[in-house]
Amino acid sequence: MAPLIEAKGLEKTFGSIRAVDGISLAVEKGEVLGFLGPNGAGKSTTMKMITGFLELDAGSAAICGIDITADPRAAKAKLGYLPEGAPAYGDMTPAAFLAFIAEVRGYDSHEIKGRVAAAVSRAGLGAVVDQRIETLSKGFKRRVGIAQAILHDPPVLIMDEPTDGLDPNQKHHVRELIREMRPHKAIIVSTHILEEVEAVCTRAIIINRGRIVADGTADDLLSRARAHNSVSIRVLEADAARITKALSALAEVAGVETADKADGLIRLRALPKGSASPAKAVGDLLRHENLAIEEMVVERGKLDDVFREITMSSGA
Repeated sequence: MAPLIEAKGLEKTFGSIRAVDGISLAVEKGEVLGFLGPNGAGKSTTMKMITGFLELDAGSAAICGIDITADPRAAKAKLGYLPEGAPAYGDMTPAAFLAFIAEVRGYDSHEIKGRVAAAVSRAGLGAVVDQRIETLSKGFKRRVGIAQAILHDPPVLIMDEPTDGLDPNQKHHVRELIREMRPHKAIIVSTHILEEVEAVCTRAIIINRGRIVADGTADDLLSRARAHNSVSIRVLEADAARITKALSALAEVAGVETADKADGLIRLRALPKGSASPAKAVGDLLRHENLAIEEMVVERGKLDDVFREITMSSGA
């Protein structure tokens, strides 16, 4: 099956700055791609190029197989786009703004009413639907932007920071909406909230200085964390030196570090040697040596640490 979103060799330069430097990606139906990178990495520029809102210097982009440069109108008809900042007409109400968007998209008066009602419901705008957009909170303005992006139920969604400014309940609502839509669409979500990758994305790409520096599932990225598969144990401070020595002697353990101290307890972290977890070896040692511990946890690592390591090592 051909991807619904495809970009090849995208390039964009602003003066002496190479904002996008040869980015290629593909997203198939049923995928939610998390698009990550530090500020200034080229995320928004890339998304604007894919959606046809910014001219390409080089490369190509297609929506549902339709080249965005050769036939922009047909490509954009298949696309829902939430741009950075979710711009809208502040003097309109959400109801009026969405009706205007529906009219621009060519729906008749009967269809407009149904489309607006469905978008308002799915975006959770019922409480503010007749309030001027300029008076809405940042979170509700963001949800107005989401409503206009899904109004025509497009097969492709490209969303720049969809949960920016939302409170925890609103974030949960939007994430549930993305999960609900995922089987029927190809979706790109640009975000700086790394928990979003684990929450809704089937795959993630990290870019830095206009280039892709990592591509994989959340688990793929977590496997690159230094602490991935390490074993964390909490012990009495008086026993820490003895247990550290015993753990360090294990063939499966690359090293032991002190993670934190509190209330007379120390949390030790046994780092794995290679990709396998030393959990079984650590557990066997503790039982055999009758070493007392308060807690034992196998760590997955943190996406924040992976993100920082990848982007710093690639020249941020």
